[in-house]
Amino acid sequence: MKYFSAISCILILLLFSCNEVDPKGEKEVREFIKQWNESHTQIKSPYLVRYYMDVITYYGKKRTKNQVQQDKNLLFQQFPDYTQHILNDEVTVTKEGGSYLVTFTKHVSYNGIEADYPSYLSVMIKNRAVKILREGVAENAKALDAPIFPSARENNIDISNNRQLFGDFNGDGLSDYASVISPKIISTTNTIGQNSNAVECKGGCNSQIIFSNTDLKPITVEGAYKSQLENLKDLNSDGADDIGFWDIKPTTKSLYVFNASNGNLLTDPIVINTTVHKDLKLIDVFKKTGNNKITVTSSAQVNGKWILKSEVIELD
Repeated sequence: MKYFSAISCILILLLFSCNEVDPKGEKEVREFIKQWNESHTQIKSPYLVRYYMDVITYYGKKRTKNQVQQDKNLLFQQFPDYTQHILNDEVTVTKEGGSYLVTFTKHVSYNGIEADYPSYLSVMIKNRAVKILREGVAENAKALDAPIFPSARENNIDISNNRQLFGDFNGDGLSDYASVISPKIISTTNTIGQNSNAVECKGGCNSQIIFSNTDLKPITVEGAYKSQLENLKDLNSDGADDIGFWDIKPTTKSLYVFNASNGNLLTDPIVINTTVHKDLKLIDVFKKTGNNKITVTSSAQVNGKWILKSEVIELD
């Protein structure tokens, strides 16, 4: 009987301990949630990317951690005064296999509006660091159409398909990335008598280069609706990579050369007539040829014929 009682006690202890949260793990998770919330400001937002696994479920959709960071950047660009914290500091932590489910009420403030949302994170401890697997709000939460949620920003940009260009664009020695918010095209019609199309965009056909580092201001390129980014490295010896923006049209493509740190153009746009000069690559139209010197090649019409014309430009 004594052995039977001892075994029974052990079984009961094992049964109940299966769902208990490891006290040390729970403490780490609670501290992590506090830090994660405190990082939801425009100044601290660049640190958010390190809190996520490489791929997570973000408000119901699969996203990479860089795509999540980009969405956070867009949030803070739209609402620079955005903040959030846990209502009454009340957090519930539940062990789920190898991860922890954390539920809480998130109190948000933005643009003079304050609201509460029942929210959750699913996290795991990997290599002694807490990482987020899932982030979202309860399905029965009210006002889920608020502009602070990812679904509102997906109307302006398809984050899942948005290409990111990596480089050190502010000269701090750390890797940043840039991407483009393209306008939403409403209609495209053939232009009579020309080998081109007339494009109409919602809110105007302007594109915006945005950066993961919020110290770098977005760069707007007017009249651009289709584009590609290039890392041009450090052209003017200021310690930061400069950025190239291809404005792609049906019959032309133009390369804008920007100083990413201040948004200024380093030279006039380099225009290529793609109906005549086809399949030209970056190296064909743009080269760094000396200290603070570049050679650019563009399409030019001479005596009724289109030729490629090169010139050397000294940068300030």
